[in-house]
Amino acid sequence: MPVEYSPYLYLAVFLIIAAVFPLVPLALAWLWSKKFSPKKPGADKNATYECGLESKGDAWVQFKSEYYLYGIVFLVFDVETIFLLPFAVAFTNLSVGGFLAMMVFLLLLVEGLVWAWQKGVLTWK
Repeated sequence: MPVEYSPYLYLAVFLIIAAVFPLVPLALAWLWSKKFSPKKPGADKNATYECGLESKGDAWVQFKSEYYLYGIVFLVFDVETIFLLPFAVAFTNLSVGGFLAMMVFLLLLVEGLVWAWQKGVLTWK
């Protein structure tokens, strides 16, 4: 008489394996570090370390976020133009559905450009 297992048993086994699989290497690494890592407490070990030099002055640097917004908008539109190349190459062989999908894509692209223009993201200050 064959034994039939519940499908939830397989799910439970895979869940346990999924939990144990990453935890075992982490536990082994922790045990390895406890056994073989040398203990070196002291002021030098707990000091803030950056390139071997003690930091002087204020670490906060003011920057204009407009430069990053301008760069992100450029990257978005630069990458999106790459998607237009296959459309342009296969334009005569496109079906109506493909053409409409590309028109929706272009509409969203133009809408994003208009939004960025209205928000002043494209204005270099």
